[in-house]
Amino acid sequence: MNPALNAPVLDLSTCDKEPIHTPGSIQPHGFLLTLSDSLEVLQASANLGDWTGFGVQDALGRPLAEVIGEEAVLRLAPELDAKLGARPYYVGAVTLGNGRHFDVLGHKWDEVTFLEFEPVERTGPADFRHLYSLIGDFLMKVNDSDSIESLARLACQHVRSVTGFGRVLVYQFDADGHGHVTAEAKQDDYASYLGQHFPASDIPAQARELYALSGIRLIQDANYTPAPLVPPLNPATGQPNDLSFAVLRSVSPVHLQYMRNMHTLASMSVSLMVKGKLWGLISCHNEDPRLVNFEKRTACEQLGQILALCIESREDAAELNFRLDLRRIMVSMLAGLTQGSDFIENLSSVFPELLRFARATGAAVVVDERILTYGDTPEQDDIQDLVDWLAVHAHGDMFHTDNLSSVYPQGGHMARNASGVMALPISRIHKHYLLWFRPEYVHTIEWAGNPHDKLVQSAAAGIPMQLSPRTSFAAWRETIHGTSVPWHGGEIELALEFRTALLGIALERAEQMAELAEELSRSNKELEAFSYSVSHDLRAPLRHIVGFADLLIESAGSEDGQQRQRFLKNIKEAARLAGKLVDDLLSFSQMGRASLRPTEVDMNDLVAACIDKVALEARGRNIEWDIAPLPEVWVDPTFLHLAMVNLLSNAVKFTGQRDPAVIRVSAEDHPHETVFHVADNGAGFNMEYVHKLFGVFQRLHRMEDFQGTGIGLANVRRIVERHNGRVWAHSVQGEGATFSFALPKQPTNP
Repeated sequence: MNPALNAPVLDLSTCDKEPIHTPGSIQPHGFLLTLSDSLEVLQASANLGDWTGFGVQDALGRPLAEVIGEEAVLRLAPELDAKLGARPYYVGAVTLGNGRHFDVLGHKWDEVTFLEFEPVERTGPADFRHLYSLIGDFLMKVNDSDSIESLARLACQHVRSVTGFGRVLVYQFDADGHGHVTAEAKQDDYASYLGQHFPASDIPAQARELYALSGIRLIQDANYTPAPLVPPLNPATGQPNDLSFAVLRSVSPVHLQYMRNMHTLASMSVSLMVKGKLWGLISCHNEDPRLVNFEKRTACEQLGQILALCIESREDAAELNFRLDLRRIMVSMLAGLTQGSDFIENLSSVFPELLRFARATGAAVVVDERILTYGDTPEQDDIQDLVDWLAVHAHGDMFHTDNLSSVYPQGGHMARNASGVMALPISRIHKHYLLWFRPEYVHTIEWAGNPHDKLVQSAAAGIPMQLSPRTSFAAWRETIHGTSVPWHGGEIELALEFRTALLGIALERAEQMAELAEELSRSNKELEAFSYSVSHDLRAPLRHIVGFADLLIESAGSEDGQQRQRFLKNIKEAARLAGKLVDDLLSFSQMGRASLRPTEVDMNDLVAACIDKVALEARGRNIEWDIAPLPEVWVDPTFLHLAMVNLLSNAVKFTGQRDPAVIRVSAEDHPHETVFHVADNGAGFNMEYVHKLFGVFQRLHRMEDFQGTGIGLANVRRIVERHNGRVWAHSVQGEGATFSFALPKQPTNP
């Protein structure tokens, strides 16, 4: 009987937590020493005697000169004094007493000095002519490559010509850690992986972290026997040595078996770092053991750095062009939205541009029970159900997904034309939404082996059980259903800008309608009272936008990327502030006209939901929430939710300098009304000006100290008064404030 058939299946899910930076051993094609500051040998790899004839135990505690020779130390000493850092540095070439020649790499890390010795045939130092010829030829051909794929293919060809590896490929990571082979150069008899995908488990997270730290890694022979460090613990720390930057660092046995299963006995990887993140790898494979000298590795590492810079440049240019195209479409749409008086009809008139803007096949505008659609969209009942779900579950400024069925229970039967959805709420009070739909993108991914085959176990008769990765790398195709083309980051950001512009237009329309409403006189008085504050508050961010846009135009030819980034950041922040002001103005203007829909509301649930929303804005803050038991009340839940969010946000803002901040919510029961209190230990205010507190655009603190639009408390007063209630506040300046409101117990008339 084959024991492998009855062997238990082991759970290898912890392989991605293996401490691969502390393997306790090195690859034996060289030897390693750790030294004290006085160049005394603290540790040595167990194969020291194989290379030097000097026993490990004899070397420990001895001066370096006694181990490698006085002449070798004299040659290395000038480089060891002050030039070593965390990354390996080429110290030089030495000849030991036994006549063997070595390149020596050194670095300081983990409180010791590491010296790594790699054998070479030459007697002199490394010859870097490969570096100049490789880099020079690559740079000459860069401008002839108009895509990242062609650049990557060119890099593969150059690396292979220098190293002699049988296959060289460029491997790009996606957001989930899966790899995709975008370019390849190989011998005719090697298998091709071009265009194939590798699951993230092949290079787990901690391995990708090491690739980000160390720019290059070589495995000369996957059949090597590791040479352990003696003693096994770092004498300076008492812990296993951190070999993150050691070029001879031993690798995981699981990875070595992975290589053997792939018929690869030698490999080399060069990290491609783009904007400080691991974009991908130049990965080299050889079916037989292969040693790559330090100078050739350096040439490949330099080429990888240049390739990463070229990738960053190409991606930035493509991103800029994409965003410029979107902005042109958005400007065209906004021009069309200002033509007529009916805002909804105006939106329907720019439906074709809306589809081009979001690269969508369908769009819909939902205003209460009215739904306007264009293109290939779900049925109107399905759209209404989706909007009802969004109103409950999506409370931000935008909702987007490329896999609707994974988050929305009824999304499965909408997959054909709505696997992808991007939704913009255009009202804080009503169910008003602008939605884009993308169809299902049924596509096939070709994997290098079945990605669902995790690490497996193997055993043979009389041989202890061993762990082994998947053994097949044959092309395996997987068809993906239920997803759309992903939403681009530029589409999401510009859609948010478009929402701000829509709210501005909606605010303008709301003000026009207000002139015909019963509250015309009251609205006019309010407008007169705060017109100066509006013009001042809105003028400031707009001036910032214009000013920094002019500076950005003036610096268009400059090479100072940081300066341009600063200008763009200031423009974005100013636009955000202007948009927030527009949002709050729209909310305030809607508050006096929208109909109340009161119902029985449990204030415990409502306050908890409000805290969840406010807590997102206060991440990182130390806030103690003290919530007393709260009663049920008869109110419009949407209106009161907004009022409570404003009160809690106000408390969070004015406790910004407290650690901890303490915010309390409590209630009092009276014969004819229920009173609620929101108290904090924040900055408080001067009671002489309490009469101004609930007025529109009235601030009792400088905006530089506490940012805000001055509309939140005015909204609270208007909401409470719509419920026939009353609102007030009390404070001791510097000791906190308490905001209170009372709601009548009998049902209010909407």
